[in-house]
Amino acid sequence: MTGIEEIKTLLDDQGKIEIWPSKKEKKMKVLTFIASKFEQERKYTELEVNEILKSLHSFGDHVLLRRELYDKHFLNRTKDGRSYWLEA
Repeated sequence: MTGIEEIKTLLDDQGKIEIWPSKKEKKMKVLTFIASKFEQERKYTELEVNEILKSLHSFGDHVLLRRELYDKHFLNRTKDGRSYWLEA
């Protein structure tokens, strides 16, 4: 898992992700860091996922983060998007 040290240049004074990186490698490190905040074998509602994501960033686009987590296979979801879980 990626630790906070690997992405510290992207964090604000409160330790929240302030910048969505442009480089793929940095994006993957940020996504790995975010995914580490989810529990294995737990189902989350979309609202719970959104709240976790909002608490981790300050650039105001939790939808981007949720989509990236899903597209990059960190999170999976039901077809209707009501339930999310961490990929194994």
